Amino acid sequence: MTLSFLYRAFWRVLQLIRLMARKDTDLAIEVVILRHEVAVLRRQVHRPALEPADRAVLAGLARLLTRQRLGHLFVQPATLLRWHRDLVAKRWTYPHGRPGRPGIAKGTTAVVLRLA
Repeated sequence: MTLSFLYRAFWRVLQLIRLMARKDTDLAIEVVILRHEVAVLRRQVHRPALEPADRAVLAGLARLLTRQRLGHLFVQPATLLRWHRDLVAKRWTYPHGRPGRPGIAKGTTAVVLRLA
C-alpha cells in the first residue's frame, strides 16, 4: 500500500508541477483532483470504493482548494472530515484489558505455596 501511495502521490505531484506553469493555481489543482477522481471511477463498476492512498491524495489536494471549488468534487468536505475522524479514532484506540494487577500463573502459585 505504501508503494502504491507513493507512486500515486508522485504522479499527481508531477502533474501538478506541469499545470502550475499556468497562472490559475486553483484551476490546476482542481484539474489534478478531477483526473485522480476519473482514475478512481474507472476502476469501479458501481459505487466508488476509495483506497486509503486515494483518500490521502484527495484530502491533501483538497486542502489547497478554495471553499467554492470544493463543492464541485464527488468527495464532499463532510466526507473528508469523516475520514479524518475515522483515522484519529483508529489511531487512539487502545486494547481493553481487565483493570488491576495482572493474574499470576497457577504453576507459580503452587511453587510459592510449596516453598512456604
